[in-house]
Amino acid sequence: MASVEQIMKEALTLPSAARALLAEKLVESLEFDVDETLQTLWTDEAKKRRDEVRSGAVSPIPGEEGTLKFAPLLPILGEGVGG
Repeated sequence: MASVEQIMKEALTLPSAARALLAEKLVESLEFDVDETLQTLWTDEAKKRRDEVRSGAVSPIPGEEGTLKFAPLLPILGEGVGG
């Protein structure tokens, strides 16, 4: 049987779409009692956001920048960011 490292090394050589499918299947294998309706909604939202970025309709920003920008709007984040 191949080691995790060997599988990971080989998986990283796959095209993006194949890696995405593999990642999705691996995550699905870890989830229990998944609400299929909720899963479908989140998948649709993720694909919509991906398509918006790909089309140039929106521009992504680094996660840290987004957290700093929106932390003041979310009290739970505001307490732990930047001080």
